[in-house]
Amino acid sequence: MKDRVIALAGLLQAIRLVQQMANNGQSETRPMAACMDSLFRFDADSAEDIYGGVAGVETGLRRLIAQLDGSDRDTTQTRIAMNLLQLERRFIASPQVVEALRRDLDAIQPERAQLGSTHPTILAKLGDLYANRISPLGARVLVQGNPVYLSQASVVGEVRAALLAALRAAVLWRQVGGSYWDFLWSRRTMAETARELLG
Repeated sequence: MKDRVIALAGLLQAIRLVQQMANNGQSETRPMAACMDSLFRFDADSAEDIYGGVAGVETGLRRLIAQLDGSDRDTTQTRIAMNLLQLERRFIASPQVVEALRRDLDAIQPERAQLGSTHPTILAKLGDLYANRISPLGARVLVQGNPVYLSQASVVGEVRAALLAALRAAVLWRQVGGSYWDFLWSRRTMAETARELLG
């Protein structure tokens, strides 16, 4: 359950970043770094390691609790999350795309190691990967926000980079045994686990 909760927290954190950039043109640096770093950690031992520890998904854990217990539920986040879980199915069903994306990320890795995951150049390249590899799969994820920011190429690139990180979290969730049944039968357990992780 712990790994599933961390994966869902990663998903909601990335979606939160998408919303921040779409509405305000910028996002929180630390949560963004954790989400972008997750794209390059292919062989981590646990979900926690993928995000550099529980602190990496603190924002996402708080959002997950709010979504599960209804204290501050965001229906837009729910809609985007469901769209991404559908997109994940199409992604996994396309092994050529999975392999191509892995090669692309490997190619970016040296520059990312030098500049950092949240450098504008890296975010732009990750955004291009989403546009070129993921968008053609269909299951379009509709992002609404301030037209002033969504008309800026740099912001659109960062939004797409965050969507790529959200897709990575959705893939992780399936890999650690997540299913739609969790939302029906395990909501309370997931919320309790999230609270324990926050300590």
